[in-house]
Amino acid sequence: MHGNPDNRAEKEEHVTDTAVTIYTDGSSLGNPGPGGWGAVLIWADTRKELSRGYVETTNNRMEIRGVLHALEHLTRPCTVHVHTDSRYVCDAISKKWISSWIRNGWLTSAKKPVKNRDLWEQLLPLLKKHKVIFHWVKAHDGQPENERCDELAKNAAKSMNRETDEGYAGN
Repeated sequence: MHGNPDNRAEKEEHVTDTAVTIYTDGSSLGNPGPGGWGAVLIWADTRKELSRGYVETTNNRMEIRGVLHALEHLTRPCTVHVHTDSRYVCDAISKKWISSWIRNGWLTSAKKPVKNRDLWEQLLPLLKKHKVIFHWVKAHDGQPENERCDELAKNAAKSMNRETDEGYAGN
């Protein structure tokens, strides 16, 4: 059988592709204030919960960090379905705002500096490493994994061992 070797490699890559579902949420108790993020990662029969709290931050930073740190946790390239209740994060990627920001020298369409640039820049290589598809979910709508992420994020924001949110301008 004579096949195109490139086509065969594509099929082999697809066969070994790992599908991961990630749910994330961010929270800040006051905006700014103490904050945290939570993530639930699911692949095959494995489930992992992650969270971290910060002394002083914003809700949007925690929403980005939830996605960022969940993707950092993956050890090899994957197809990832990220479920978030953050329109900010979902739209920045899905509606290609981030591409426009980069093209415009990290300025918004209103010619103002993009907020949370430090986190967006950390997220970009992960979006290239993985095939990431974003899904927006309505917050507090009974979706069990989203509710769990909300709980993880709030608990992290209230925890005693919170970190400094490096890059947050309010520090």
